[in-house]
Amino acid sequence: MTPASTLSAAAAPRRPIRELPDELVSQIAAGEVVERPASVVRELVDNALDAGATQVTVRLLAGGVRLISVEDDGQGIPREELAIALRRHATSKIASLRDLEAVGTMGFRGEALAAINSIADMSLLSRAEGSDLAAHAWLLDGRTGELTPAARTRGTTVEVRELFYATPARRKFLKTDATELAHCIEAVRRHALVRPDVGFAIWHEGKLVEQWRACTGETAHEQRLADVLGSELLGQSIAVDYSAGSVRVTGRAGIPDAARSRADQQFAYVNGRYVRDKVLTHAARSAYEDVLHGHRQPVYALYVTMDPARVDVNVHPTKIEVRFRDSREVHQAVRHAVENALAAPRAAAAVLAAASGASADNFESNRPPALSPWAQPAINFGAPQPFRQNPQVSDFEAMWPATAYPAGADNPRAAGLPADPTGPEDAGAVNQDLPPGDWPLGRAVAQLQGIYILAENTQGLVIVDMHAAHERIVYERLKNQMDSASIASQPLLIPATFAATPQEVAASEAHVDTLKALGLEITPFSPRTLAVRAVPTSLAQGDAVELARSVLAELAQHDASTVIQRAQNELLSTMACHGAVRANRKLTIDEMNGLLRQMEATDRSDQCNHGRPTWRQVTIKELDSLFLRGR
Repeated sequence: MTPASTLSAAAAPRRPIRELPDELVSQIAAGEVVERPASVVRELVDNALDAGATQVTVRLLAGGVRLISVEDDGQGIPREELAIALRRHATSKIASLRDLEAVGTMGFRGEALAAINSIADMSLLSRAEGSDLAAHAWLLDGRTGELTPAARTRGTTVEVRELFYATPARRKFLKTDATELAHCIEAVRRHALVRPDVGFAIWHEGKLVEQWRACTGETAHEQRLADVLGSELLGQSIAVDYSAGSVRVTGRAGIPDAARSRADQQFAYVNGRYVRDKVLTHAARSAYEDVLHGHRQPVYALYVTMDPARVDVNVHPTKIEVRFRDSREVHQAVRHAVENALAAPRAAAAVLAAASGASADNFESNRPPALSPWAQPAINFGAPQPFRQNPQVSDFEAMWPATAYPAGADNPRAAGLPADPTGPEDAGAVNQDLPPGDWPLGRAVAQLQGIYILAENTQGLVIVDMHAAHERIVYERLKNQMDSASIASQPLLIPATFAATPQEVAASEAHVDTLKALGLEITPFSPRTLAVRAVPTSLAQGDAVELARSVLAELAQHDASTVIQRAQNELLSTMACHGAVRANRKLTIDEMNGLLRQMEATDRSDQCNHGRPTWRQVTIKELDSLFLRGR
């Protein structure tokens, strides 16, 4: 028996209800707002940006524990308002409930400065905009409240010394100086990514550790992304620009090859505010479902712009979480924005970018009908149009005709197609009729071990995993054919019952039509038991209870249409995998070229259904290095 348990409720002394001292109230508030030095940096930079700063300088000592100084060139604070700035719930950002319901500033709660002042030595030095050139700035001591004249240009400097000196127990939970410095840099970096018009500098122990200069012009955001995240990552991402109703989504979405093992390069902003929101995270992740392999994490920087009245930013003391009035609208907008950006095949853009020395993001995400010199023929998914007297038609050709060419073309050469190939032995003739510059993925030259297609283009060698590539082509066509059709269902001979949680019971009752569209029939068996009476035909041999639980969990958290689409896609992916051409299947040059052409015209053809790459480019320069040419 523990000592605490020996005290009965009757023996516990009664404590009177009393009002807490203001200092203790502020320290409790500080516990919510200030977790570590980076929390102070974030709040002070928020205020600097709200003041219209164009340059923000952060100076730190001991990772921010001994000193945090944030200097800006913003509007400044008038002398008569300096003392008020350190009071609890004092702010210039909001004045009424209407302002609170449509917050358009970074800081607004009026707690940060007072909370920080309660646990650290703090001072404010500010010179207001429009003051006489001969006037002094004013320095406010947060401890004594003394106001003294000082010299400064327009703007504000806030100094915070000896963080947590008044609450030493909190200081024990801080990490090493290097760790705290890294968190402070990350806090500034998040601001820098969304405000390219503002310059940022971070000094630590008197040394400049990070600096991002202000950018202007149409490419300001791209330049800032390259400065902060690296030009390599920028080159491995695609521009996002999508609008749906009152929601607009812009930014960059990393290609699947740029995915990482950790989710440390995912930045989401709502009206300029960095947030960690489940709706946005799930929407972005779901857009990568068809193209990302395993548990890899996508890379992105997405900026959501919407009516401030439709998003509540006053749900967390640190303002890092938000609540949307219509989360479905935002989820759909983000998902479609990223999906559309990732959909277009990147072969043409990648080859052209390599030829011009530019990054692939300089090209439109929706490839135009003709990109000189990569003129694309129309892909005909109907019956094959033979262009030779006695074509060799395999089941592969019958399913996916490799011989389609634009209507009105006099001969296959006019359409850029190989002329009269009869097999791999005719590769020489095919190569003469199909110059490597005619196609982004080049011309087929050989098949390796019945697995890979080798093709030649202007940049060098293209290697294609024929099963993965064909699997994606089949999958995308099945999705187009499926549209909104329901999934076939198979009744169970003996219903599978399971003990359900109240959330599962509620989801089963609220989404009867959705479950039916998924091929599931789940009905109440008792107040706390559900019965699975039918499952999708393709999953009849699986665990019905586990399937039902997973679907109900998804429906409880996410939009029903999203769940339906995901379930349909999983079934179609399985069908496509079984319907795609298999390894060790010998293909003719005609069939290989047909597959390459279809890849160039198929959405998301750079990855298979499981997220594995379908093709790789090996440049002449890389081949030269293998054989030490030019050394």
